[in-house]
Amino acid sequence: MRIAVYSGSFDPLHIGHQAIMEYLTNVREFDWVYLVISPQNPLKGKEKALNAEERYQAAIRAVRRHPELHVWVDNIELEMPAPHYTIKTLDALKKREPENDFTLVIGADNLYDIHKWRDAPRILSEFGVAVYPRSGYDLEYIRGQLYEECRHFPAPYVMDAYSLHSTPGTVGLEDFESLYNIQIIDAPIVDISSTEIREAQARGIDMSEFLM
Repeated sequence: MRIAVYSGSFDPLHIGHQAIMEYLTNVREFDWVYLVISPQNPLKGKEKALNAEERYQAAIRAVRRHPELHVWVDNIELEMPAPHYTIKTLDALKKREPENDFTLVIGADNLYDIHKWRDAPRILSEFGVAVYPRSGYDLEYIRGQLYEECRHFPAPYVMDAYSLHSTPGTVGLEDFESLYNIQIIDAPIVDISSTEIREAQARGIDMSEFLM
């Protein structure tokens, strides 16, 4: 089966997340979306780890309200030791379910920063990413920038794994296109964030219409 791995803190899940999951199953024809609750992003602060189980249970309740979605709330990262690198999660999913094909779902903002991620070339080549738009981010420009960075990778991993015949230490355009699976998807943009919802709720504003 084709599985979309949609990972995040989801604090809380909202209609923007829902729109992306609907697009993934209805338009991109993934069999399932695995909603992976992240206890801790290695690039962010540690406060999220404190309410990880609460976010997991809240996500289960939210998904149950939408039985039409093929979404599975996965706690695999809650059971893994820190640090919670995405490549470790993808490897663990593949080990658990070797018969399935996994694609990571990320926003344009994450594609912009993916060169900072642990084993980013492996994520892009072995699993691939489906990238949804975010306001203020030009996806084609970011993809071009990523290519320019990859051209100068000291890339023994790429060379050894794929037996390319380009100059050692460089990645040509054809190599980039064949090695790195970056799917730009036309998912709808909903300009609301979990942070905005939490801040509004803290001021006593009813945000229930934005919750999944």
